[in-house]
Amino acid sequence: MRRVLTSAAVAAALALAVTACGDGSGDPGAAPAKSAAPAEVSGTITWWDTSDATTEAPAFKELVKDFEAKYPKIKVNYVNVPFADARDKFKTAAQSGAGAPDVLRTDVGWVAEFASLGYLAPLDGTPAVDKPEDFLPVPATSGKYNGKTYGVPQVTDTLGLLYNKELLKKAGYDEPPATMADLKKVALDVKSKTGAGGIALNVDAYFLLPFIYGEGGDFVDVPNKKITISSPQSVAGVKIVEDLIASGAAVKPALQDSYTNAETAFKDGKVAMIFNGPWSNADNLGGKVFKDNPDNFGVAPVPAGSVKAGSPLGGHDYTVYAGSKNLDASYLFIQFMASAESQAKIAGKLGLLPTRQSAYSAPEATANPKIAQWQKPMETAVERPWIPEAASLFQPLLEGYQKLAAGQTTTEPMLKDVATAYQGILKGWSL
Repeated sequence: MRRVLTSAAVAAALALAVTACGDGSGDPGAAPAKSAAPAEVSGTITWWDTSDATTEAPAFKELVKDFEAKYPKIKVNYVNVPFADARDKFKTAAQSGAGAPDVLRTDVGWVAEFASLGYLAPLDGTPAVDKPEDFLPVPATSGKYNGKTYGVPQVTDTLGLLYNKELLKKAGYDEPPATMADLKKVALDVKSKTGAGGIALNVDAYFLLPFIYGEGGDFVDVPNKKITISSPQSVAGVKIVEDLIASGAAVKPALQDSYTNAETAFKDGKVAMIFNGPWSNADNLGGKVFKDNPDNFGVAPVPAGSVKAGSPLGGHDYTVYAGSKNLDASYLFIQFMASAESQAKIAGKLGLLPTRQSAYSAPEATANPKIAQWQKPMETAVERPWIPEAASLFQPLLEGYQKLAAGQTTTEPMLKDVATAYQGILKGWSL
């Protein structure tokens, strides 16, 4: 089974105790790539940024301007690509050999897949992998495949329980629920005592994982090449979600635009709780009930199941297209964008969590109170499987979750169907 992040890793940095250290070794046998002197590098690179176009992209555009000011011979063609479309769009472009960007903001779960297909350039020995010892170990691991470095960590994250403090107080609670049993009770009390909804669920596979992890379940058991999505533990986790919906503790889930509907209901004060990540900090703080009262916005670890509290480790890496004609400029761009200075600026503006230890002690990061609030949620983050098939495991579970939320199926048959679908993805794996 995969390990749970401890306070000696990401959470330690969040507490400003810089104690973790990454190996940063990549492939020790790889010969360093030859790169031109920075002042001599010129050309135009295209960067696909998959961050939120409204709340996050403006901050990254500012960094691009700073980069162009530092390297006036290099121009950046900035393109914001919706996250939901980016994986397939990049694969299509890379496969055809036309239209792929030089640099992509890549979900941590995509790196192994893209690298296994030969779509990414190895980065060991290039300026892109700058001060590797400063990166937190687990985010750095997400960028490696078969002993080589293909991704440089941009941000790290996980899911937490976001809550409206005033609504919980009206329902009689000074603290957020710490267990899944408490989550149901608090949600029902909010509903009966305030008229607001208790919790809004995002009908997405990623957002099912805290419930599954909490009961000791998981997608897969990688060392034993076993599919575990339909195990008794995973079933127990999804049954909690089924019960939240059936009991009315959760508002009736939206099946289309589920993320946006849940997020909007929360920041407008129509529901008291949601599961979401630090990427939503800026969006929430601009909402009706938090804009003028940011202290009303609470962040806590996801509630624990009968086994543990656990939420998926997420984040993004910078990667370079193997067919790029502008490798030297791409390496310098990643070096700049992934620097401690750049990460601290993004942390300060958006509340996104850096992947460099040193960025957490920078004034820009420490000035944003949301950075420290994510310490406890990060302590429960569970490392995902860094296998090429990992990204493909979400779609069957998403489709099953949508049927469950619509009342078209129940937990056991749904997860059995998902497990069968996984057998078509993970060749030779057992149930």
